[in-house]
Amino acid sequence: MQTETAAREAPVRRPKISFVEVQKLYPGKGGQADGTLALDSFNFDLAPAEIVSIVGPTGCGKSTALNILAGFETPSSGTVSVDGQVVTSPGSNRGVVFQQPSLFPWLSVLANVVLGVKCRGDPPKEYEPRAMRLLEEVGLKGFERHYPYQLSGGMQQRVQIARALINEPDIMLMDEPFGALDYQTRLLMQKLLLRLWAHFRPTILFITHDVGEAIFISDRVIAMTKRPGRVKREVHVHAPKPRDYEFLGSPEFTRLEHDLILAVQSEVEGDEVVAAH
Repeated sequence: MQTETAAREAPVRRPKISFVEVQKLYPGKGGQADGTLALDSFNFDLAPAEIVSIVGPTGCGKSTALNILAGFETPSSGTVSVDGQVVTSPGSNRGVVFQQPSLFPWLSVLANVVLGVKCRGDPPKEYEPRAMRLLEEVGLKGFERHYPYQLSGGMQQRVQIARALINEPDIMLMDEPFGALDYQTRLLMQKLLLRLWAHFRPTILFITHDVGEAIFISDRVIAMTKRPGRVKREVHVHAPKPRDYEFLGSPEFTRLEHDLILAVQSEVEGDEVVAAH
């Protein structure tokens, strides 16, 4: 009886992020009649400090979902909320990292990192020490005065991550941030991301085409249907974080990778892929 009472009285933990019946229609030349329905009945939640990756066929609406959460786009119907508040515009509580680093070539690494907080009017005595600590965290100590053209692709992405983190966001939105990097650099960046997560504990929504990458970094992976995008499959990754490369050869990793590849490929090629197995 005491157990049942405790269960009834236990507080319900509100999701950090909620997508509720989200639909996104991009009108065509003739209006909505010939428009493109990118998302339809898209529903899922993210818990505080959870890392969730989204995988799915090209054009399934992965980036559209992230852009709505970022406040760059608005849903045609349904709601996206953060801490119970409906998202209507971008906010400093949501840091965004894109696939291609959007760094200003005429600014140094340090100047790129602090640009947003500087324009916001924060005093240098507050943001400069924080920026220096962040650059050390992402492995760029000593590169503060370098310019983007002097950095490798992986180093430029580290700058972009530091720039997102300087606002101390409790949410990180990452749209294929390692997609343009070579395999070895991607592995290093994935481990860096998990180390930064352990330090800062943000909620992370991560978009990727790489099923293995999604499994390696995530607590949960969402597989989407082809357009219009809906949640097709959800898997939990139970391996503790941070993870090392040995996890890539574990039975759990192999099983999840197999399941997710089938889920995605059945959308790309049709149900016969599943039937064949």
